[in-house]
Amino acid sequence: MEGIAQAQPNIALVKYWGKQRGGNNVPSTPSLSITLDALWTRTRVEFSGAHARDLVVINDKSDEAQRQRVARCLDNIRQSTGRDLYAMVESKNNFPTGAGLASSASGFSALVTAACAALDADLDRDQRSRLARMSSASAARSMLGGFVALDVTETDPAARALLDQRDWPLEVLVAVTSTNAKSVGSTQGMLQSAATSAFYAAWTDSAGDDFTAARRAVLRRDFQSLADVSEASCLKMHGVMLTTKPALVYWNGATVEIIHRVRALRSQGTPAFFTIDAGPQVKVVTEAAFVDNVRQAIEDIPGVVDIVPSALGAGARVVDEF
Repeated sequence: MEGIAQAQPNIALVKYWGKQRGGNNVPSTPSLSITLDALWTRTRVEFSGAHARDLVVINDKSDEAQRQRVARCLDNIRQSTGRDLYAMVESKNNFPTGAGLASSASGFSALVTAACAALDADLDRDQRSRLARMSSASAARSMLGGFVALDVTETDPAARALLDQRDWPLEVLVAVTSTNAKSVGSTQGMLQSAATSAFYAAWTDSAGDDFTAARRAVLRRDFQSLADVSEASCLKMHGVMLTTKPALVYWNGATVEIIHRVRALRSQGTPAFFTIDAGPQVKVVTEAAFVDNVRQAIEDIPGVVDIVPSALGAGARVVDEF
């Protein structure tokens, strides 16, 4: 029983950083994201009675550190489907893993999609989104394409489509400033922030207003308003990280210089804004007519390793080839 799936990472414009109490991996704040087309994870899952436990290979290497996390995800699927077989899981990314480019989002979205296909599971998209969220909250959003919302007012929330990528075809330039895995993972970082940052309560209190403003901006295709709320949400989240004890400093020098360049571009009339997840990479959102201008402005910054252009992409889906 085999299933193969592809999923794309998503970039949150309104961020989440922190979990609700009570388990089930529900974020403490709502979030709004865009799904990227150029970056992808492909995952093959084969269930067989020949395996004594779940086996995991990521980018052609056995990964014991991730095996337990993958096994917990598969346990949730097995419980939902009533099937009790172990699996061989192979996964690969066409972008750096664990480096602030949302590899867990695409990875667990692809895993759930492939495993459900292998088991011929009769689960709808909301159910699959919830299963993905239980392993990686951002993975719930990678189940869908375009603009996606994850509202946490529900007890067991699933991601919802907000706007199709074809209805507002923005472009993203992913500025890679390091290919190294980050020293503190997001899950551990969120726990540290909730426990130690003096800014954490203000962060969670203000997130709902940011979510509402961003949702309105997307539905109105209001670039300037989306730029304002997205950059504010990003900087507030990193403010929480920086005031965590010990501080979570994910940026490097190139990260900061790109921020300055993008703000300068916008002040000169170019529609562009930045957003940064838990890592040093900067994603610059712009309109198609301005991609070359933005790229020229940031590609010569010392420390920029690569620039990956991307349109907005589709959600997780079954594919024929690994």
